[in-house]
Amino acid sequence: MPAVSLNVNMKKIIYVVLDGLGDLPIKELGDKTPLEAAFTPNMDRLAQKGRTGLVYPVGKGIAPESDIAVISLLGYDAHKYYTGRGPLESFAEGLTVNDGDVAFRVNFATVAEDGKTIKDRRVGRNLTTEEATALSKEINAKVTLSGATFEFKNTIGHRGILVIRGVRSKLSGWITNTDPAYDREGVFGVAKEKFENLVAESVPMPGYENSAEAKAAAAFLNEFTRESHKVLNEAAVNKKRISENKMPGNIILSRDAGDHLPKFPDIKSVYNLEFGSFVQMPVEKGIALLTGIDIIAVPDSTGHLDVDYPIWAKVALDSIKKYDGIYVHIKGPDEPAHDGDFRKKKEIIDYIDKYFFGNLLPKLDIANTILAVTADHSTVCAIKAHSADPVPLLVSGGNIKPDGSLSFSEKAARLGSIGELRGQDIMPLLVKSASD
Repeated sequence: MPAVSLNVNMKKIIYVVLDGLGDLPIKELGDKTPLEAAFTPNMDRLAQKGRTGLVYPVGKGIAPESDIAVISLLGYDAHKYYTGRGPLESFAEGLTVNDGDVAFRVNFATVAEDGKTIKDRRVGRNLTTEEATALSKEINAKVTLSGATFEFKNTIGHRGILVIRGVRSKLSGWITNTDPAYDREGVFGVAKEKFENLVAESVPMPGYENSAEAKAAAAFLNEFTRESHKVLNEAAVNKKRISENKMPGNIILSRDAGDHLPKFPDIKSVYNLEFGSFVQMPVEKGIALLTGIDIIAVPDSTGHLDVDYPIWAKVALDSIKKYDGIYVHIKGPDEPAHDGDFRKKKEIIDYIDKYFFGNLLPKLDIANTILAVTADHSTVCAIKAHSADPVPLLVSGGNIKPDGSLSFSEKAARLGSIGELRGQDIMPLLVKSASD
C-alpha cells in the first residue's frame, strides 16, 4: 500500500514521458514531425493553458538511451549514479546483481548461417514472449561456461537480460558490446547512427586492456554468445519459426554491461514527496524501485491502444489520490520510429492524445494538479535511432500562467517561455510549481 501523501498543501504532480516522442521534419508529412502532424487537441490545449520549452534529456550532444534519460528526468545526475543498463533491468526482473557480477541488456536476434552477419536485430519484432521463454529455458539448461555461471531471462518480446558471475574472481563491466548498434561512451550506452551489421567481439574498454577482471568478463561474454548460438540453432522453437517463414531467434546480442547496482538517494529524501509510477519496460521499473518510487500495477497490454490507454488514464486518476505525484512512462512512439515508420508513429501519438489524455483530463482537478508532458529522447524515423535532438516539454495546471504557446510540438516549444532545460532540471521545476 502506498504511504499517505507527505504534503497535503501542495498540488499533485502528474509527470508523463512519451518514449521516443521527438523527431525531425519529414517530407512525406509536409515537412512536419510526427508530433506536429498528429491530431493532438488535448495536449495542444494543455500547452495553450501552460508553458512550453525544450529539453536536452541528459545534455547537449548526447543521444541517450532511455535509462540515462529517465534517471535524469527524475532529477538525478546520470553521470554520478549510472552503472549500466544491464544491472537496472536485471534488478527489475528479480535477478541478483552482486558487486563483481556483470549484467547485460540483451536482444534475441537473427544471424545468417555464418553466425556473424545480422539479418535482423529484433527477430522481425514478432518473437512472442512464449517463444522467447522456451528459448531461454534451453539456454539455461544447455549452455555452460568455463569458469563462470550465468542466469539468462527473457523479458518482453525479443528483449532479455543476462548476469554472468565469475567462479574464482569478480568481473568488470568495462567491456564493449556484442550488439553493433550500440557503443559506449564511458559508462553510458549510446545508439550508433551507422554500424556494420556483424556480431561484435567483446573486448576490455580503453583503459582497461590490462584488467584481469575485464579480460575475463569479455571472454565469458564471447563464450556465452558462441555457445548459446549453437543451442538456439537447434531449438525446436526456431525450427518451427523457419518452417513458418519467420526469422529464427538464433543469436543473443548483448550491451550496456555493469558490475554493480547504482545507489540513488531515495526520492522521498530529495523532494519530500511520495511518488508512484506505472511503466511498461523493465529498465524504467528498475530505476523506479532503486529510487524509492512505488510501482503501480496496471493490467497487461491488450495490444489495442484504444483499450489500453483509457485503462491507464483511469489508473492515473485513481493513483494520484494516493500519492503526491505519479510518473507515467508510455512506450508507444518509440518502436515505430526505430522501424522508420513515421506514419505509425504519428498514429500512436494521435491515440495517446485521444484515448489517454482524452480520458484523463475531463476528470482531473487541473487547478490542483501540475501536469507535465515530455519525452526521454528523440527517436528519429529517418535514421531509425535515438538522436541528440532536444524534446518538447509542456507544464500546465495549478497557478501556471499561459505563455502564449499555441501547440505542443518541437517547433512551438522552441518559442516557449521555459527555454532550454536539461532533463535533470524538470523535477525541481515541477516541485516548485506544485508549491506555488
